[in-house]
Amino acid sequence: MSAASGSKALNGKLVTVFGGSGFLGRHVVRALARRGYRVRVAVRRPDLAEHVQPLGAVGQIMPVQANLRHRWSVDRAVEGSDAVVNLVGVLYEAGAQTFDAVQDFGARAVAEAARAAGISRVVHVSAIGADPASASAYARSKAAGEAGVLETVPGAVILRPSIVFGPEDGFFNRFAGMARMSPVLPLVGGGETKFQPVFVGDVAEVVARAVDGELKAGAVYELGGPEVRSFKACLELMLKVIRRNRILAPIPFGLARIQARVLQLLPRPLLTVDQVELLKSDNVVSEAARAEGRTLEGLGIEARTMATILPTYLERFREHGQYDANRAAPES
Repeated sequence: MSAASGSKALNGKLVTVFGGSGFLGRHVVRALARRGYRVRVAVRRPDLAEHVQPLGAVGQIMPVQANLRHRWSVDRAVEGSDAVVNLVGVLYEAGAQTFDAVQDFGARAVAEAARAAGISRVVHVSAIGADPASASAYARSKAAGEAGVLETVPGAVILRPSIVFGPEDGFFNRFAGMARMSPVLPLVGGGETKFQPVFVGDVAEVVARAVDGELKAGAVYELGGPEVRSFKACLELMLKVIRRNRILAPIPFGLARIQARVLQLLPRPLLTVDQVELLKSDNVVSEAARAEGRTLEGLGIEARTMATILPTYLERFREHGQYDANRAAPES
């Protein structure tokens, strides 16, 4: 069944999704389209976002130009909308796309534009680890963005996912690609950092529920999958899925920081100094969020496991790709 045929009748409401053409964005747009929303996908390059249009019925999804650093374009993108979703973020800085410009100033710009347009339903996707006192500039800018959004639109919903996995993710695909070429994979800090990887489709479902008004206004939700695993354990599972034996080499944080100074000079950095800082802290749902039901489980969503999903898109990294014999999914 196509995305369009699976959609409900249009409900007459319009949602603007900033960053809707990206990895998470495509799943969010699909989830909203299936609920019958019209979706305006606000991106810097609409000509590169036409792939989102088949996710809904004809005319239901429309890419438009917007740049969070240019407030006038943000105002234009939210005009006439009933709700606004901001998914925009960067993992490393490049040119004018700095952490502060995108994740602090940009987040505030979206919230201010929504307030000016009389839109109270705002959903902002941040990240677990957002902390104004963090040694990581990424984490500090995420925290500043959250604060700016809630100061501007107190009823906004903040979502903090852990590492998001799924087709075209930037984590498992990256290391699986490295495993295809290299006999050794690096474990920064010894690979002891804890993650709680969450499936992209589950995060998209929470975003859509927030747009529906099912989440508590002004609350911060933390989204993690059903398993907490170390960095090392995540790579071990990935290697099991792609059926490759590789050496996992521990790299002390100090040495990783030195290597990152060089690697971050690449056009698409393999590792940055700021990412090394991030890896010094676990990336898991807090006990407070669990206790207060601000989690997938608290929302009644049965999170999908890595063992279930990873084989569906990492098989291309096996020695014989999708034609590899004995394609049974590995046990968790």
